[in-house]
Amino acid sequence: MNPAAFLPVLSVSDVQQAAQLIHQAYAPGAHISPDDQRRIQQELLSIQKRPEAWGLVVPFLENQDPNVQFFGAHTAQVKIARDWDSFPQDNALQLRDLLLELTVHAVLAGRTKVILRKLFIALTSLALKIATGGSSDWPDWIISSVNFLSGRGVFTEYMLDFLSIVAEEIDTAALIGPSKMQMHQSLLDAAPMVVQAIISSITQPKEQFRIQEFNSALKCLQAWIPILRGNELTPLIPLLINLLSPSVTPLHPEGEFDESIFVPASDALQEITSKSSLSGGAGSRTLTDPLLTWLDLYGAGFADALSHSFCKLLVALGDHSNSYLASNIVSSVYVPRTRAHLVQNFLRLILGYTALPGYYGVDEEESEMTLGFWYLFQESLWSVEYDLEEDEEGNRQPPQETDKEKEQWAVVKAVYSELVQVLKRKVIWPDRTVLSGWGKDQRDKYQVYRRDVGDTLINAYYILRNDMLAYYLNDLIEHVSARNDSDGWEDIEATLHCIMSIQEAIPLEDNPFLARLFGHEVLGRLPRTGQDRIRRTTLGLIGTYASWFTTQSLTSTPTSSPTLLMNTVSYVVAALPEQMLCLSAANSLRDLCDANRTALAPHIGAFAELHAGLTGIPDTEKCKVLQSIASVIQALPPEEEIPPVQAIVSPVVEKLVQALQSSTQLPEEARTMIVVQLQTLTGVAKGLTRTTDSLLILEESPEEQVEVERVRQARKDYRMIKLREDLFTAIRNTVDMWSTDAGVSDALSELFRSITALPSDMTLLSLPAGPLLELVCFASQRQLTAIWLTLANMLIIQVDPPTLIPSTLKSGPNVEAQTVLSNVLPALLQTSLTALGHPGAMESNPDIVQAFFSCMDTVAKNFVAAFYRLQPGALDTLMRCAIGSLSLQERYSLVSACTFLAALISKTANSDELGDASAMLIQAHGRPIMRAILCGFASVAPRSATVNLIELLMTLNSRHPAETRAWMNEILFADDFVQSKAGPDAKKAFIKAVVSSRSPKKTRDSAQQFILVARGLEGSSFGYASGSM
Repeated sequence: MNPAAFLPVLSVSDVQQAAQLIHQAYAPGAHISPDDQRRIQQELLSIQKRPEAWGLVVPFLENQDPNVQFFGAHTAQVKIARDWDSFPQDNALQLRDLLLELTVHAVLAGRTKVILRKLFIALTSLALKIATGGSSDWPDWIISSVNFLSGRGVFTEYMLDFLSIVAEEIDTAALIGPSKMQMHQSLLDAAPMVVQAIISSITQPKEQFRIQEFNSALKCLQAWIPILRGNELTPLIPLLINLLSPSVTPLHPEGEFDESIFVPASDALQEITSKSSLSGGAGSRTLTDPLLTWLDLYGAGFADALSHSFCKLLVALGDHSNSYLASNIVSSVYVPRTRAHLVQNFLRLILGYTALPGYYGVDEEESEMTLGFWYLFQESLWSVEYDLEEDEEGNRQPPQETDKEKEQWAVVKAVYSELVQVLKRKVIWPDRTVLSGWGKDQRDKYQVYRRDVGDTLINAYYILRNDMLAYYLNDLIEHVSARNDSDGWEDIEATLHCIMSIQEAIPLEDNPFLARLFGHEVLGRLPRTGQDRIRRTTLGLIGTYASWFTTQSLTSTPTSSPTLLMNTVSYVVAALPEQMLCLSAANSLRDLCDANRTALAPHIGAFAELHAGLTGIPDTEKCKVLQSIASVIQALPPEEEIPPVQAIVSPVVEKLVQALQSSTQLPEEARTMIVVQLQTLTGVAKGLTRTTDSLLILEESPEEQVEVERVRQARKDYRMIKLREDLFTAIRNTVDMWSTDAGVSDALSELFRSITALPSDMTLLSLPAGPLLELVCFASQRQLTAIWLTLANMLIIQVDPPTLIPSTLKSGPNVEAQTVLSNVLPALLQTSLTALGHPGAMESNPDIVQAFFSCMDTVAKNFVAAFYRLQPGALDTLMRCAIGSLSLQERYSLVSACTFLAALISKTANSDELGDASAMLIQAHGRPIMRAILCGFASVAPRSATVNLIELLMTLNSRHPAETRAWMNEILFADDFVQSKAGPDAKKAFIKAVVSSRSPKKTRDSAQQFILVARGLEGSSFGYASGSM
């Protein structure tokens, strides 16, 4: 009887025709165009989708062309995985038997491993279909399959390959509940057989040793490591460690490492340390101690061929056992050497890789792999608890805690001191001759490595503290003092880079080492001309430590001096005119001035000179310099700010006006100039803004309120009034001429954010929000973008800002603010609703939809009455747009619409001045809102946004419970309600739970349950996971 009689039978010509397509596409030497390749692949895919494709499996596997054989095996896998529901279930066991026979035949016929892998995957896919469920058709399928293959003469190598595929495929299978547990149990039942097969293969006598079987065994082990229990892994560990050891031969009586054996064994041990039941530091006696002992015997002198794998093993052991290493660094327990000896030997080995000679990415690739260990080790050192210690017999002995701590930290500091010196050497750039031979990718890789080393140095600082700074400072002074004119600066630059990297860990307090660093001993002796690399690093160092200068008192003390700051500023300013350093210098100056405003204010005259000498600095960096100067100006008394503010802002406004005037003649040059001037004004506005948090305005001290009043008085000076008028006129003209340009729009957006402020943050340059809001509205009418709507949102809040003096009586918006809103809101609505009303507009512009409803939400929360003063029909149009947005698939658009509707309903209901507006709103739009919510629950809305729909439902229910009950009954049981998995009982239960609930949590839970039921996700792992997010 034909074993494949249950499969469709295709004519010989059909089979040959399909095989010919494969020949055309994949035959060696075939030359076809990409279009023909895609056409043939599409034809093959179409053939594979047909029910008759089952009939290709056997003839294709019997074909002599390996490409056709592969397609036959692939077809079996794909049909089982994707088209199983259409396969006659009565033939499932016949298909199993056929696949097993085909697999045996393919192995014995010497088919390639790529084809065998496909057949193994097909077998596993079939098992996932028929070996799970209440009545399994294939019990013990793993063991029975192996027994079948073995009984038909299949070599162990291929059975191990099959077992590897089994573990990999089950790991990625989408199984839930009982099926997942059942399949996992099949793996556990087969585990002893797998372990025994692996042991047999890796312990073969030399005369029977086959490298292919050995590799298959270790690949199988890696696949099964997450499955095997601790007692199943334990016997494998000494065998794997033994494989690492060198083999003694007549040619190499001292022993020789075999790369083909060492690397797979090392990979398997790495997997055990990270992915097995012994990961996370478990198995110190069975895994850590034996590996450390082996490292003590054989850890030195690896050849390049093995060095990379050995380094990976060291790192894996360090990651696994960092707590053990920290706890036993001075332990006297023998295993058989003392653990202290073994741990310190390990630290020497891994430090040796950290310190590999040469440059990372050019001469070696291993040193970077070890950096993460030093972080984990430092973290573990802080959590070491000295408890009773076990000796080699397992007896627990109390250590001398104080002495042991001292001994431990002496060793730890010695290790990290060596690490600091090593890493400093590793980040030294080569000289120009060597560097000129590097490619761009090598330079970039080394740059990233230097940054990663900086992160590691932070961990070292937590161990060494000021000892680390002392080493760096002494190293700097020694090298600066000893260098000749012909010497390079690479060594000194590396030390500066290291100091810059650890800034975030250093406490913000006076530090004598930093004072010497920025004094005449170091900074005063660094180059101020040429030598771009070290000067760029120095500028970065200064900017990074800008806030440290605030610890220097205004009068000299033994450890601090105010002259350090001015000397440092002088060093930075000297680099501003140089093209290669201007960006770094401008950034550092900005950070210095921003952090040290008060200390620099007495030197405003020097900054006036700096401003006068900016002619040689590019405009792109000049804005940062002006921001720096503005930061210093802000520290002056408000009345004294007037002349310098006028001096730095007026030229910028004039340049902006000139650029606008030349827009028609030289549009590109004008556009560039406009953007630069807007960015410059933004920088100045930021610099003039106080650094205190505006969120604390209601808690300001009387002194701060006096300061705010002084600013108000200074703003009344005619020079400042004229300057602000000129500035606003220039901005208005920019909006009029350039608001549709993306680059100019971005620059205007940043300027609007910086130049408007709440009352407590008002500066001499701040512009009122109302006129700017009208400009934004005008720009939106020219071209509606999310930028303008987001700005409108921000400015609406500032139109009626909170007062400085707290009040228990909350009043409504002031008359001026209401007037502004009455002018702006209708225009914003008309523009936005017209744009979003076109078919597909909301789907195509989710950023505009989100920004629009966020803006409307702000209006609802602060000016809700403005909606009810609109022209008839305007609010209804807005509501229809918002309700329509509840069916959008883009989450953030839907969320913003939900938030707006909830705010409008709540604020309207809470407003006494609106009378019966709430009832009218709900009468007109309540039912459509409820329908959109319920349809969203059932299937329409994305799963991630249903939580916001639930909040909107709760708002409706809390404000209008009677209407909510009636609407839910009408909508859920209507014939036109969207299709869902929720039946009448589920709908009734949902309505009852919502209406009777007095707890928000119960309402949320009932809604979540209805969503799962309606979408057919009840009881699924995805439904549970997404519902609990």
